[in-house]
Amino acid sequence: MRLAQSAVRAALAKKGRDVVVLDMSQAVTYTDLFVLVTGSTTRQTHAIAEGVRRTLRDEGIRPVRVEGGRAGEWILIDYLDAVVHVFTPESRAFYRLEQLWGDVPRLTIADGEEEREWRFTLEDEGGTGAGEETA
Repeated sequence: MRLAQSAVRAALAKKGRDVVVLDMSQAVTYTDLFVLVTGSTTRQTHAIAEGVRRTLRDEGIRPVRVEGGRAGEWILIDYLDAVVHVFTPESRAFYRLEQLWGDVPRLTIADGEEEREWRFTLEDEGGTGAGEETA
């Protein structure tokens, strides 16, 4: 969970938007979480991806593979426990991972103003949080 928190924090620091974290643990065997983020342009997707990689590298975490870095329309950074997907708006709309994996739980991202602590909360079907975890 801490890896995803760091990835989200790094993406938001580079002005990433529409951040969604999907709990993939019950749907696939190759990862626990998808972190989805959108950058306005390919230049911004490169900046977001580099920010995520640098932040996690500083924490001693290196990806096992990175794909899509040359074109920048969809950059995939695989950390095994979490896979970070950085899209342009057009690529995100085309590939529609949120709809493809619509049956997996989403994790809500909250940043407490005072404590500056990230919390990932599992959303139930009604859209309210349950099962809150804090780092």
